[in-house]
Amino acid sequence: MAVEAAQMAGGDALAQKNRIQVSNTKKPIFFYINLAKRYMQQHDEVQLSALGLAITTVVTIAEILKNNGLATEKKVLISSVGVKDENKGRMIQKAKIEIVLVKSENFDTLMAAHSNKAPTETAAATAADYKQEQEQTGPTDDEKIAQAVAS
Repeated sequence: MAVEAAQMAGGDALAQKNRIQVSNTKKPIFFYINLAKRYMQQHDEVQLSALGLAITTVVTIAEILKNNGLATEKKVLISSVGVKDENKGRMIQKAKIEIVLVKSENFDTLMAAHSNKAPTETAAATAADYKQEQEQTGPTDDEKIAQAVAS
């Protein structure tokens, strides 16, 4: 029994090493993209996880990595979790997403090509890709709400 518990705990610890819990307010999106690349280099896969409004950020990160040929989608899990509302002190349901990405076949080649470029050149290319994607998809629901409140 104790051995099973230790193995289960060890499995959880291993799963946590390649898991990124994304917030849409704490770090810029490129921080998460670069972290995901690093985790894929080390573990061959990465698990992106988010709640509520940060879900759009996780989807954007996954799409950037896929569109750049660095990753392929292995699994997408959606669910809801109970979270205590700090303002009202009661439990509320929040949407949750987990996206598991694995290294593409040409991940190492692409990463080597990126490392040969100047850092500012790589960042500018990634920023341009993100901006173009946002123009194609249009504003998010959060951006629409912010625009409506502002006007």
